[in-house]
Amino acid sequence: MQILKIDPRALNANPDDARQSKSSPQSDALLLATVKAVGIIQPPVVSPQVDGGNGYLIQAGHRRVQAAIAAGLEEIEVVVSEAANDNGAMRSMVENIAREPLNPVDQWRGIERLVALGWTEEAIAVALSLPVRQIRKLRLLANVLPAMLDQMARGDMPNEQQLRTIAAASLEDQKQVWKANKPKKGDTASWWQIASGLSKTRMFARDASFGDDLREAYGIEWADDLFGPADQDNRFTTNVEAFLGAQQEWMTSNLPKKGAIVEVNNYGQPALPKKAERVYGKPGKGDHTGMYLDRDGKVQAVHYRMPEPKPFKGGSVVSDNGTTVDDTTVSTPRPDVTQKGHDMIGDFRTDALHDALARAPIEDDMLMALLVLAFASLNVRVDSGAGGAYYGGARFGRHAARLFTDDGRLSFDMDTVRITARAALIDVLSCRRGMSNSGVISRIAGDAIGADSYLPDMGSEDFLVCLSRQALEVAAKDVGIEPKARVRETRAALVEHFAGDAKLVHASAFFAPDRRDVTVLLRHAEAAGVEEERTEADQEQDDGVSGGDAIDADADEVVDDAEESVVGGLEDHETAYDVAAE
Repeated sequence: MQILKIDPRALNANPDDARQSKSSPQSDALLLATVKAVGIIQPPVVSPQVDGGNGYLIQAGHRRVQAAIAAGLEEIEVVVSEAANDNGAMRSMVENIAREPLNPVDQWRGIERLVALGWTEEAIAVALSLPVRQIRKLRLLANVLPAMLDQMARGDMPNEQQLRTIAAASLEDQKQVWKANKPKKGDTASWWQIASGLSKTRMFARDASFGDDLREAYGIEWADDLFGPADQDNRFTTNVEAFLGAQQEWMTSNLPKKGAIVEVNNYGQPALPKKAERVYGKPGKGDHTGMYLDRDGKVQAVHYRMPEPKPFKGGSVVSDNGTTVDDTTVSTPRPDVTQKGHDMIGDFRTDALHDALARAPIEDDMLMALLVLAFASLNVRVDSGAGGAYYGGARFGRHAARLFTDDGRLSFDMDTVRITARAALIDVLSCRRGMSNSGVISRIAGDAIGADSYLPDMGSEDFLVCLSRQALEVAAKDVGIEPKARVRETRAALVEHFAGDAKLVHASAFFAPDRRDVTVLLRHAEAAGVEEERTEADQEQDDGVSGGDAIDADADEVVDDAEESVVGGLEDHETAYDVAAE
């Protein structure tokens, strides 16, 4: 037996080689990378050809020879042995069957030896054609209890997540858990139980609102999750109590005006104060902000509105025959949209209306008309020189101030008027349920300026849960979805459908009002016309002309009807507010 240096291209393949199937491209690439990095570590075994041919026949190492040729090596070392009677068939069989790859523990020990000799993880990965992540994973074994390493060396390995959990625990904790879960001789270990016993909740730095000052004050040290996504901050701590304490202190120091820290319920949702109404659109100036920690320890915020206190009005209703019954005994079908749904629609409408007033093209004559309509809103009260208690002049003082110079002179340009008018309309018009509702005026205004196009997508779980089965099925059919047997399945299908570019605007949310809702305004117009006739009649009577009494009677009747309608509308408005507040 001797060692020769020879051109790998001069070696001949053995037709009796036991490995006839092609190896995988991945393993070939791994071998080629290793040959390029460190050369051929174990020389192939060859023998002189005995069939009269020249050259040498490969007995063991066909893949190594092919890798040397692919790497462009001019010469390689080979071990020359005597030719066997069977042309090397048995030798090839034994060489391929008896060879066993290194188990992960031995691979780790080899890697640690290379690191001790000055190899970097990146250089080792290149030489072995392995991902750096795999090298780092194997190096986690340095933190594993020796008794567990012995089990792993037998080929009984945990999965990557379990190994990470085990390696992150202290050796003392590993010793206790291993003692309780050590397998019997010859059995495999229950790695999931071991990992479960060693698992600790992780709080990630990317979810922290606090800075380094609070981190140091609470003694929080970040560890790096080597296997986390490369495009995000993977630092974490298992000191959950300190992390939540720092988050809580940060919230306390950064509460906004009208802000409060709220608790969470068993489902991880914020528990708002009693009778608080959650705001799903943009929060208003009078709205409150609640801050809380979710289940991941993140700081979250929720906006809500507190109702104004109102005296409770009786809980009885009058039936068709005139008898009074308890309203709890009246059974009515569920409406298409619940009270909460109408509240959300009011928020959606108001935000869309305000966006339209701020950005939509509005002609000057339309702007003037809207201002006139705005002063007829239910939620507007203005001090008037003509008499009457109309409160709220201070509310518009800041808008009017834009139209004056510093010395108190009225001076403005048309651009200032437009900006001021839009801002005043935003303050006045509202579709929100409650005392701020402008009534049908806000609906007419929104329809006139195209505020429908500013309504948001309502295809969310929060809104769809407010719809009845019938309303959900109608919405599903409108977008080509076949209603399901269960309501929640239909709702889930709609949520999935509108999760993309599709947009749902429920028919009840559009601004265009019903003709009947405009009746009160039309009666006001009729009453105004009769008042003008009565004024003319009074003047004629003063001149000696009779007939004014009949006109007075007609005018009084129309005005009474109009006042009756207005009062009824106000009472309905207050009743609706009472129901919402309850």
